[in-house]
Amino acid sequence: MSNGSTLPPHRRLRGTLLVIAAVVVVVGLGGWLVWRSSGDGGGPPGAGQPAPGRSAENGPDGTGGSGGGSHDPAGKDSGRGSNGHGSGGDPGKGGPHGSLKGKVVVIDPGHNPHNSDHGQEIARQVDIGNDRKECDTTGTSTNDGYAEASFTLDVARRARTLLQDAGAEVVFTQNGDRPYGPCVDERAAIGNKAHADAALSLHADGSGAGNRGFHVILPARVTDGPADTAAIVAPSKQLGKRLAGRFRAATGSAPSNYIGQGTGLDVRSDLGGLNLSTVPKVFIECGNMRDPKDAAQLTDPRWRQKAARGITEGITDFLTH
Repeated sequence: MSNGSTLPPHRRLRGTLLVIAAVVVVVGLGGWLVWRSSGDGGGPPGAGQPAPGRSAENGPDGTGGSGGGSHDPAGKDSGRGSNGHGSGGDPGKGGPHGSLKGKVVVIDPGHNPHNSDHGQEIARQVDIGNDRKECDTTGTSTNDGYAEASFTLDVARRARTLLQDAGAEVVFTQNGDRPYGPCVDERAAIGNKAHADAALSLHADGSGAGNRGFHVILPARVTDGPADTAAIVAPSKQLGKRLAGRFRAATGSAPSNYIGQGTGLDVRSDLGGLNLSTVPKVFIECGNMRDPKDAAQLTDPRWRQKAARGITEGITDFLTH
């Protein structure tokens, strides 16, 4: 046997296999290091990455977040922030359809369908702070006999549904379930006792034919007797302005052509429902029942639904801004 470098055949094969295996390991390790450094790995697929369709700007429902939102094929605005009330807004704040959860709204349907049966009772005088006035009146009606009290209850109930859908607690001063009234001082007291965030007295006017349009009555500053409106004049004005704007947009009605000089706003100091209120409150005269054109609107259920929507949106604007 010689001492040369030539190996037996079986030992040559084993050595060749070991060399090939070592090359494979080295090449594989080098490839893995290059792949790792490129940033395409580092964990299971999707680890540390936003899930498809849920980018960091999305809200919790996967729709657009505060980054601006989008308009989906269904035509619904998906630009909601994480709170669902508009980008950058606080819960309950934002547009006309913001949440009213935790808010109390008092609606005062003007007059009472049964007042006409209780003339003596509603004629009783009550203190309105700077004067004394009747407990209540029968209200007006269209020339065809559609009563203001029926109108106010219908619109009030429609508005209540819309406000409750938005999360508000709605309190009525009367729902046609009382023999008469309540008197104007009690109407104010109901809103005060409820600690209303907003209160609205619903009416329709009884002026002459040719006088058309709606107007919103704001409280004057009255500080006589039991009346002190100093704290509510400013917020009530804001409520009235929001209400007038939204009511006009929803109904298409113009502001009164006989009160308010085209503004749709009027200030009065002779209404007990305003004088005795300690919460922001306004009256709205939705139209003139004695004018044929206004009466055609006031007696139309579809228009009354628009009126309820305008009232709801005006109150919502006030409470969410």
